[in-house]
Amino acid sequence: MVDYLQAVVLGVIQGLTEFLPISSSAHLRIFPEIFGWGDPGAAFTAVVQIGTELAVLIFFWRDIWRIAVTWVKSLFRPEYRGQLDARMGWFIILGSTPIVVLGILFKDVITDDFRSLWLIGTMLIVMGVVLGIADRVGGTEKTLKQLTLRDAVLMGIAQALALIPGVSRSGATLSMGRFLGYERETATRYAFLLAIPAVIGAGVFELKDVPNGDNLYGWGPTIVATVVAFIVGYAAIAWLLRYVTTHSYTPFVIYRIALGVLTLALVATGAIAA
Repeated sequence: MVDYLQAVVLGVIQGLTEFLPISSSAHLRIFPEIFGWGDPGAAFTAVVQIGTELAVLIFFWRDIWRIAVTWVKSLFRPEYRGQLDARMGWFIILGSTPIVVLGILFKDVITDDFRSLWLIGTMLIVMGVVLGIADRVGGTEKTLKQLTLRDAVLMGIAQALALIPGVSRSGATLSMGRFLGYERETATRYAFLLAIPAVIGAGVFELKDVPNGDNLYGWGPTIVATVVAFIVGYAAIAWLLRYVTTHSYTPFVIYRIALGVLTLALVATGAIAA
C-alpha cells in the first residue's frame, strides 16, 4: 500500500512538471530522495512519462491526425507536399532523430551516471539561466507557419539535451525556439508535438526493465503513477498554453535556479545522497 501511495505522489509530480520547463525527470529523482524513498529508477521515470504523452495525444488529437493524414498523402501525391501539415510530419520525424540516436548510444550512461544529483542540480541552474536569456533576447515574430527544416532540427537537437535529467525536454526546446525567434505559444506547441515520438518510444523501450532490481517499484505502482500522470498532465497542458500567451518564463527560471541551489546544498551537507 505504501508503494501505491508513493506512486500517486510521483504521478502527480510527473503530471505537473512534464510540460513545464522545469524537468520532470529531475523532480522524479530529487523529491523521492528528499522524502527518503530512494531513486525510483530510470525505467520507472521513462514509463510514467508515457502517461503525460498520452495526454498530449488526446489534447492535440485533431492536429496529430491532420498532420499524419496529410504527411502520408504527401508521400504519394505531390500537391500535398507544400502544405504545412505535410512539412510538420517531416519536422517531427527528423527533429526526433537526435534524441532517439543519442538515447540508444548512451543508454547505460543515462541510466547510471546522469542520475547524479550533483549533475541534476547543476543542470537545473545552468539551463534555467539559458531559458531566462532566451526568453529575454529571443524574437517573437515567427509562427508555426514559418517553421523551417533547419529550425525544426535545431530544436530537436536541443531536445536531445534532455537525456540529462535537470535539462528539461520542453525547457531546452523552448529555449532554442525563442533564440530562433519563435513566439512562446508556437515554441510550446512544437515542443509538445516533438516530444511524442521520443517519450513514448523511450517508455516502451524501458518497459522490460520495470520488474528489475534497479527500479524501486513493480508493475502495479508504475501503472498507477502513469494513470495519475495522464490525468494531471492533461490539465497542465491546457493551463500552460493559456499561460504562455500572456506571460514570460521568468517564474520557471527562478524556480529552476532555486531548486538547483537547494539540491546542491542538500547533497553537499549530506542531507540527501547524490
